[in-house]
Amino acid sequence: MITDTEIKSKGVQILATHLGDVEMERFIALIQRDPFDYTKWHQNMDDDMSLEKLSREAMSLRNKTS
Repeated sequence: MITDTEIKSKGVQILATHLGDVEMERFIALIQRDPFDYTKWHQNMDDDMSLEKLSREAMSLRNKTS
């Protein structure tokens, strides 16, 4: 098992690689600002769902918990 510090470090590296530094910072700010249960959302996610539908579903769930 890796430490919490290692998880955070790897997570930031992955985000920076795939999003770039600016979008990584935006993503982190959004996660901290908005209440969001990723585990619950991911369990209900349909793998064949379009990106647009996925976004609508995530926003709907977020609005329900606000």
